[in-house]
Amino acid sequence: MNTNKWLGISLLVWVVIAAFSSFTRQPPVPAALKLVWADEFNYTGLPDSTKWNYDTGGNGWGNHELEYYTSKRAENARVENGNLVIEARKEKWQNNDYTSARLVTKGKASWQYGKMEVRARLPKGTGTWPAIWMLASKDSMKWPDDGEIDIMEHVGFNQGYIHGSVHCQKYNHVIHTQKTDTVIVKDCSEKFHVYSLEWTADSIKIAVDGNEFFSFANEHNYAAWPFDNKMHLLLNLAVGGDWGGAKGIAQDIWPQRMEVDYVRVYQ
Repeated sequence: MNTNKWLGISLLVWVVIAAFSSFTRQPPVPAALKLVWADEFNYTGLPDSTKWNYDTGGNGWGNHELEYYTSKRAENARVENGNLVIEARKEKWQNNDYTSARLVTKGKASWQYGKMEVRARLPKGTGTWPAIWMLASKDSMKWPDDGEIDIMEHVGFNQGYIHGSVHCQKYNHVIHTQKTDTVIVKDCSEKFHVYSLEWTADSIKIAVDGNEFFSFANEHNYAAWPFDNKMHLLLNLAVGGDWGGAKGIAQDIWPQRMEVDYVRVYQ
């Protein structure tokens, strides 16, 4: 056989083998995320009782907060104009000087892993402390051991700074080891933004409008990663507290509201 012809055939075979080998080494395409739960708030009245429960009370919630969280009270939680409104009001209720609401999906829906998206506009003013977050849905949940994921926190005395964090036995704010980061969203009280969590068996990633600003990796021990537990969502607007009230509470800003356009969960 002609040497040049033989070399040409050999080169062709090598190229085909290399191409096939490269093709077979490509990582599998991940399955598309599917919407598994949502509230679009395209109704009017109290929040949908098939999707939301209420945490109620005025005991400070472990943070010396000043509000009383009410239940099924439109002044504090209602749906209007396509948005969920969680409103904090300066008014006497029980032994508290403020009222507000804390909505939870516990008892209605919990998830292990997924992508959570909440499009929201935040309140403004010293003393406000809105949050979008998750807790373990265990009946005997122990904090912080069983895990907390803060998708969005904002304290009014530090306007425009959005915080994302995780809390667990190894990393939490009580022992000053919490894992956290911030991103500046200057118009968070004027415009709606999408606050999101991507949560897998390997990592937690938090973003605003698709721009990731916080991540946390699985350390493969429960003290640092209790995030294989099923967890539920919480939406609330606190008044004051150890963090939210660290620089006082403005007296002339009330009522204040967090507005939520939608909540979507994909898996």
